[in-house]
Amino acid sequence: MAEESPELPEKEMFRLPKGTDGKKLTPEEIELHWYKTCYQGDSMPQLTVRAIVMGSFLGGFMSLSNLYVGLKTGWSLGVAITSCILSFAIYRTLMAAFPRFFKTEMSILENNCMQSTATAAGYSTVGTMASAIAAYLIVTGHHIPWPVLTWWTFFLAALGVFMAIPMKRQMVNIEQLKFPSGIAAAETLRSLHSKGTEAVEKARALGCAGVFGGVIAWLRDGGKPAFLAIPSMLKFPGSISAVPLAKWTISLEPSTIMIAAGAIMGWKVAWSMLLGAFINYGILAPAMVKAGAIDATQLGYKEIVRWSTWTGGSLMATSGLLMFALQWRTLLRAFSGLGGLFSSKPQAKPSDPLERIEVPPSWFISGTILSGLGCIAVLYECFGTTLFMGLVAVALTFFLSVVACRATGETDTTPVSALGKITQLTFGVLAPSNITTNLMTASVTAGAAGAAADLLTDLKSGYLLGANPRKQFIAQFLGIFPGLLVVVPAFYILVPNAAALGTDRWPAPSALVWAAVAKLLASGFSALHPTARMGLLIGAVIGVAIPLLERLLPEHHDYIPSAMGLGLSMVIPFFNSLSFFIGAAISLLLERRKPQIAEKYVITVSSGLIAGESLVGVAIALLVATGILAG
Repeated sequence: MAEESPELPEKEMFRLPKGTDGKKLTPEEIELHWYKTCYQGDSMPQLTVRAIVMGSFLGGFMSLSNLYVGLKTGWSLGVAITSCILSFAIYRTLMAAFPRFFKTEMSILENNCMQSTATAAGYSTVGTMASAIAAYLIVTGHHIPWPVLTWWTFFLAALGVFMAIPMKRQMVNIEQLKFPSGIAAAETLRSLHSKGTEAVEKARALGCAGVFGGVIAWLRDGGKPAFLAIPSMLKFPGSISAVPLAKWTISLEPSTIMIAAGAIMGWKVAWSMLLGAFINYGILAPAMVKAGAIDATQLGYKEIVRWSTWTGGSLMATSGLLMFALQWRTLLRAFSGLGGLFSSKPQAKPSDPLERIEVPPSWFISGTILSGLGCIAVLYECFGTTLFMGLVAVALTFFLSVVACRATGETDTTPVSALGKITQLTFGVLAPSNITTNLMTASVTAGAAGAAADLLTDLKSGYLLGANPRKQFIAQFLGIFPGLLVVVPAFYILVPNAAALGTDRWPAPSALVWAAVAKLLASGFSALHPTARMGLLIGAVIGVAIPLLERLLPEHHDYIPSAMGLGLSMVIPFFNSLSFFIGAAISLLLERRKPQIAEKYVITVSSGLIAGESLVGVAIALLVATGILAG
């Protein structure tokens, strides 16, 4: 009989009490109340070898999944909930199969610690790989040498981890920001460890979905056995301007990964993307062929997106920056709270019981200095960026990380794209015509700020579950290394050269936008076709108009298209937007007709499909690249 790990079921997740006589609690009272009523880091296992090993294993695989999805869609997916469910299912299986070696269950804090390791491996090391690093390959035509990329990725991930330290105590402990995904992960863990039947059902659903997604990927890309192989694209009959629809990317990709992502994405963004795709590929692209802006002899996704990137990119950039600016209260609180990050109130005092469990400020100072100097050194030695500009990039990244963390805490959305554009615009002024400096300094911001915000979400989960934050931070830092070992070589194998990007296989929309902005800031508008310049202007205007309409007409919010959805549809193939729409429609139908089933299974099944297909897709790409499997 397996021994049960110590649990404290009587301790519910932390709820902040109201102060006596209606007064607000002081920071010290808030922290002391959490310590007395929620903290259980000394009473059950947390930072254990099995948690780190399991988290490293899952995080390594999830980093492949995120790299795959990033090159396909330009997005990165959170891996916390998927890792929680997978680790629960895998460890239960190991206990049943090898009871002699796996005698006790993981505690809820071990599972949370494992999640932190997996997230650091699966997210922080992939942050800029599918955007700035891929954009560098597009712009220069050659890869960054692997030792340079390895050190660069490590310093960026470490900088993000260390920058999350001061944010945590101020934003999670004192201000009690929501970090909705962190709450969701904590609730998932609580459910897995307290409701055995539901946990098994979720794990079974995720596993079945993963197998199904993997089978689809193998039959489509692996082609074995031949009689069961499915085509890489299902073509629709018909044509536009006497050109088959497939040439305009109007077809259906037999893939579950985009459908699953659409189910998670939501209805408004999905229908906006389909609308934008019809406009771009069904109306604008044929018109631009006639105008000579798109080469009819090279017609396909890569040629069309050379033109449409400017409209879609400007639409996303202006809407993102405006929506960011419209959150001026969040921005103001972010910078007015800087003093609180280092003031004596939230910091530990000699009599403070949290002193021994919170991450010491000295770790933040030393870690940020060392990782920041590492970033500056790589910028200077390998990319020709001056020491002053490297220092500006790291300093700017800290302030933008504060904003990113606060925006994530309040809205569950990290404006990495907008923050990256701020850095690109800044260095467009400081270092005009220097494309490499423009891309790599923005890479610092996008990588570190995004990683800090994502890792703070994990710390929110640990806070709600009563975890030891210092041990959780150590788990996050250790997670960098397995992610680094997996994602850097995988990037070189999956993307052997610049020609592989911007294709049907690897659309890499985020990289195309980053590269386009860098080129624009370097060479100006004169190199663009007049219609592309007009599209850039129109896209910028629409990007401003849509957020303003949403503010002016909140009662019609659901009927106003998403600016980000419209812009994104112009930098990915039509078939991707169609798949997103199908997934969102299925999810919407379930939510309306079977809400309980939707709540229980949509995220779980979607996560399984994404993990299964992306991991098998990466495996096939690796087998083809190494010659084991015929391409």
